[in-house]
Amino acid sequence: MHYSQFTRWSLALHFLLLMICYAAIGENVASNPNDEGSHEHHHHQGHSTTPHMDHSVQVFFTPKDLKLGNIIPIFFRGRNPSSSSPHFLPREEAKLIPFSPSKLPYLLKLFGFSQASSQAKAMEDTLRQCIIVKPILGETKFCATSLESMLDFVHKIFGPTTKFKALTTQNFAKSGSILQNYTIVDEPIEIQAPKTVACHTMPFPYVVYYCHHQESESKVFQVSLKGEEKGSDSIVQAVAVCHMDTSQWSPNHFSFRVLGIKPGSSPICHFFPADNLVWVPIISNFEGLRGSVSSM
Repeated sequence: MHYSQFTRWSLALHFLLLMICYAAIGENVASNPNDEGSHEHHHHQGHSTTPHMDHSVQVFFTPKDLKLGNIIPIFFRGRNPSSSSPHFLPREEAKLIPFSPSKLPYLLKLFGFSQASSQAKAMEDTLRQCIIVKPILGETKFCATSLESMLDFVHKIFGPTTKFKALTTQNFAKSGSILQNYTIVDEPIEIQAPKTVACHTMPFPYVVYYCHHQESESKVFQVSLKGEEKGSDSIVQAVAVCHMDTSQWSPNHFSFRVLGIKPGSSPICHFFPADNLVWVPIISNFEGLRGSVSSM
């Protein structure tokens, strides 16, 4: 396989911008490869940290906080995937790039990163979580390196004939890359979804999503928010997910420290960043929902 200098430069630039974004929000994208309990997937169960979530700024809350007029401090990344984020590689091109921990030296050489760089550590962590780390009980996971492979995984979870939609957080202002108070300006809408697939961006030189389905109950909400900072005039149409059963989560999970509760004592909710996706089956009550969704 041969890549042009321009292609390698473009992918490397994308990765550099992604790394700058992670650094700016204080997220540690690299974990200790010898510490099996040092990372955690977005489902939060059995581990203590969450590379998919920004612990220094991500605010956890409970379902009782989802009410009209309530104020919640939230950090939304200041980049809109519909306009600024790079797109997936085509499946045929993605297949040409080995996505394997054993091929990390080759990948570092391909994209021009040294073994001691922060990019190398982030790539190692992504490959480890995608390939080496086993799913927890009740979880089905997959790392998508192309849109086609992501849709195949969603079809696998929902069924080959089921139509589905991707829900994303929409319409945040460019000044949204700060922690600020947001007021819930409309009654939150619960989206009826018997199954969900959550997909989270992973640090890598090209677009990779960690997608997973969890059998334990979760609820999805669409929430209209307005920021308090100057320039935050737009209404943010945010996607929130509430995990109803936290009894199997690690007692050391960050959310328990934030909320001052114990595993299993309460459902825990969080908002999705704009570049993350929640796939849900299409049900009639989706008609008329605020915000933007795409259907497949």
